[in-house]
Amino acid sequence: MLNVPSQSFPAPSSQQRVASGGRSKVPLKQGRSLMDWIRLTKSGKDLTGLKGRLFEVTEEELVKHNKKDDCWICIRGFVYNVSPYMEYHPGGEDELMRAAGSDGTDLFDQVHRWVNYESMLKECLVGKMAVKPAIPKDYHEEKKVLNGMLPKSQVTDTRAREGPISPSYDWFQTDSLITIIIYTKQKDMNLDSVIVDYQDDSFRAETIIQDYSYLIHMELFREIQEDFSVRVVANVGKIEIVLKKKEHTSWKCLGRALENHNSFTPRKDTALYYRKCQLISKEDVTHDTKLFCLMLPPSSYLQVPIGQHVYLKLTIAGTEIVKPYTPVSHSLLFKLMEPVLPNDKYIYFLIKIYPAGLFTPELDHLQIGDFVSVSSPEGNFKISQFQELEDLFLLAAGTGFTPMVKILNYALTNIPSLRKVKLMFFNKTEDDIIWRSQLENLAFKDKRCEVEFVLSAPTSGWNGKQGHISPALLSEFLKRSSDKSKVLICICGPTPFTEQGIRLLHDLNFSKDEIHSFTA
Repeated sequence: MLNVPSQSFPAPSSQQRVASGGRSKVPLKQGRSLMDWIRLTKSGKDLTGLKGRLFEVTEEELVKHNKKDDCWICIRGFVYNVSPYMEYHPGGEDELMRAAGSDGTDLFDQVHRWVNYESMLKECLVGKMAVKPAIPKDYHEEKKVLNGMLPKSQVTDTRAREGPISPSYDWFQTDSLITIIIYTKQKDMNLDSVIVDYQDDSFRAETIIQDYSYLIHMELFREIQEDFSVRVVANVGKIEIVLKKKEHTSWKCLGRALENHNSFTPRKDTALYYRKCQLISKEDVTHDTKLFCLMLPPSSYLQVPIGQHVYLKLTIAGTEIVKPYTPVSHSLLFKLMEPVLPNDKYIYFLIKIYPAGLFTPELDHLQIGDFVSVSSPEGNFKISQFQELEDLFLLAAGTGFTPMVKILNYALTNIPSLRKVKLMFFNKTEDDIIWRSQLENLAFKDKRCEVEFVLSAPTSGWNGKQGHISPALLSEFLKRSSDKSKVLICICGPTPFTEQGIRLLHDLNFSKDEIHSFTA
């Protein structure tokens, strides 16, 4: 619901897409850009109309403020007067008014929970929601509880009924090592299901199980060295994290529990966690797209799963701005039929630079050695969609190519049943094609792989396909290897491209289960 009002992501021509659930944008008036909003918040103007006072807001009070010129919205227990923000919101006033005078947390999370609303709306803060008194046990009428204010017991009960079994953990030590064991009670766990960070004396190990997050969060009994190892015993669902003691002495306990320690909650209810990563390199890929390499801290372990994205965070003009990006492999030129080596220290991004934008020019101006905050991964793509897959079709436009990079690498090395993988790559001109030579080389080396380039504004010398996504192009491209072959079609690009593509795929009788879209 509350959106970062940016002209750079996704700009009208932007093709960087990361998660499902598209939405419409509206044109902003002149002087209503993100930078204009930041200037307004720093002008000293009273945006709440409360002269700096903070209130404890009841539900009865909240519902009164449900008009455009008097619009209060609750997000995670905090109430904001968003009326001054109406004209700056790219999703339009109607989108904000959907939550007017009510709890907008669910709506916010559905669209873009990654937005740092605390920073964006800090000058609009009215106060905190008043906690309701406890309801007597013999009171059975169902009451709506504000999001973020639900009693912990109710959260636990809901999870126990609907989600996977809660994991548990144990630990043991030797003179030099501490081993933490997480029993996930789930088979087929992978290394990319585990995220470990040790910073500022805080040890944090998050395990992703389906759509839930299990967290170990402690201040350790003694200091540890920065490097540690993570091992997964997939067939029994056991995770081992081995830490190295700085001093070879016996620990009386593992440490002191910190916030949300030993919790098991839906991922949508957990806050995004960031760690500072160092810019190692950036190189030109096309005239406006660059490959950025970021290095994780020595005391962090993170592998971004295939088809998922992270958020990059920079502070611009005193305000934290967050943008989502899909990591890629460093190259498509890997040795075929050998496993892709896991790399838990470096993350690569293909990012298009928008000169008139706010975020990407700032990113491009970073010097080697500077730092960028990177979140833990998110996304709804499941690796299980590859099981027994025979035909994989990829439809990408511009930097909508980014999720396809890891998908291509994985498919050609880890899917024994795969018969063919075909990429149709839409761009404006030849100069816009990302990694063209690598794609052509890949198709030459592996006969299962085919690549077709489609240009919407080619030069007179272009001999390939032309135009936009259309029934004619797709019907010719999407030919199964056999009548009953298992098919997956992945599509990513600007919202109009993706929405039109999905409609055409349904017209061609592909089912919902055979299509996965990466849309803004």
